[in-house]
Amino acid sequence: MSDGYDAVEENSRLTSPTIYEIVSTEGEEELARSLPSLAWSGLAAGLCITFSLFCEGYIRHHLPERNFLLENIGYTFGFVIVIIGRFQLFTENTITVVLPLLEKRNIRNVVRTLNLWGVVLATNFIGTFIVALLITKFGMMPAEMIATFTEISMHAVDQPLIDIFKTAIPAGFLIACLVWMLPSAHGGTEFWVIIMMTYIVAIGDFAHIVAGSVEAFLLLLQGLVSLPETLGFLFAACAGNIVGGTLLFALLAYNQVKNER
Repeated sequence: MSDGYDAVEENSRLTSPTIYEIVSTEGEEELARSLPSLAWSGLAAGLCITFSLFCEGYIRHHLPERNFLLENIGYTFGFVIVIIGRFQLFTENTITVVLPLLEKRNIRNVVRTLNLWGVVLATNFIGTFIVALLITKFGMMPAEMIATFTEISMHAVDQPLIDIFKTAIPAGFLIACLVWMLPSAHGGTEFWVIIMMTYIVAIGDFAHIVAGSVEAFLLLLQGLVSLPETLGFLFAACAGNIVGGTLLFALLAYNQVKNER
């Protein structure tokens, strides 16, 4: 175990270098995993994150009248499942595996990072597409629930690409910030940290590439958006999440501690 992990036991308030070491060590461990292991974990994350759409839809459907702040609590549940379950979610890896790359900037680490990103993002998409397929083509949900999911999805996806990109930047930043905060969460507070940060994503209508992909696939399979529109949403959301998570938060985290380690 690294000194950073030992410090977790000794300090109730972790220093920034200690948090950096914990997150960076987690990134190294993820980079050391085999691609099949990453793929299965990424698939599980894709399947589980769809509960963000499900729970938001269930709350909206059963409320006597629309309540934006209340129904968006449901959006947080998929993230709770994925993060506490330790499944591979692409946006978490915009910081965890990037910190080791910033420390050792060489071709090997670039290739390792891109391989992990590619496998995790692809399998996240496979998971969300499977669920969208089950909903639209295999009668997994009653018609009234599909209508509610579709209404939520149209609101998220049917926007100009530049707006999707702009709203994806704070989503990427907030998820990276969530990853940074988790090592300091003790005694069950991890749950509330996840709820708090992802609730901000929800009420801010910020675009999250994986949670948003099930909405995009749901609309695509119903013929409500075209394939180019779907790909455009995925590209814009992914680019924005990377800018927020990697180019902003990860670089800030690295630069604030690089001279203290």
